[in-house]
Amino acid sequence: MTIRIAIPEPTSTDAEYNARSLPPYIAALQSSGAIPIVIPLHERQDRVARLLAGTRGILLPGSRFDVDPERYGDTRIEECGPADPGRTAVDELLLQDAFNLRKPIFAICHGVQTLNVWLNGSLIQDLDTVVHTPVNHQPGRDVVRAHPIRIAAGSRLASMWSDEGSDNDGLSSEANSSHHQALRRVGDNLMVTAVSPEDNVIEAVELDSAEHFVVGVQWHPERTFTVSLLSRALFKSFVQAAEAWRPRSIETSGAEG
Repeated sequence: MTIRIAIPEPTSTDAEYNARSLPPYIAALQSSGAIPIVIPLHERQDRVARLLAGTRGILLPGSRFDVDPERYGDTRIEECGPADPGRTAVDELLLQDAFNLRKPIFAICHGVQTLNVWLNGSLIQDLDTVVHTPVNHQPGRDVVRAHPIRIAAGSRLASMWSDEGSDNDGLSSEANSSHHQALRRVGDNLMVTAVSPEDNVIEAVELDSAEHFVVGVQWHPERTFTVSLLSRALFKSFVQAAEAWRPRSIETSGAEG
């Protein structure tokens, strides 16, 4: 079976960032048995719809831009960076398609923030300004273990970690976070499944649904795919969910979000 996964370009304006950040996502998907379908951010909606028609899941990657605070009813603070309307528009098309048809969703960093806001959640615009955290959530692209995370028992994430043969109680790991924003109010039907225990910053969420695979992490498993069991487990579980996915009629599924 051909498992095609839609992944949007990370940004609509920064070609250098796209060229640097997109290959690790593509490599991780390919190593997990999927074919990445890169969605351009300057295509017409009908063209995007045609590309999505042949896919079995969506991966929302990171970005160098922030989510516009107006989208969750907040006033922008000085520390909040600019938004990327082109990326936002395509992300919303992908999310609508995935929730209509219950395609698996894997959201990473900026992607999980977008997912959360799309489901009526909100964000912390700048961790240092609001949380005054002692944890370094922005250690750099090459850091493999930035800080510990605590994984919720009974979650999909805990199942992935234990299935990969973790050598502890299956509920602790380390993450290579790279973000200055974070989830504040969790979106509709999302459950918190991992936090940074030193400051309680949300590090992972998943949809409260046994039938619909929706997992979002604040860190970057694509960067540590070759050295981290949990990173490989995340991509493996996502691709397996996409392989098991079967099309649903829009008329019977109903839109969520």
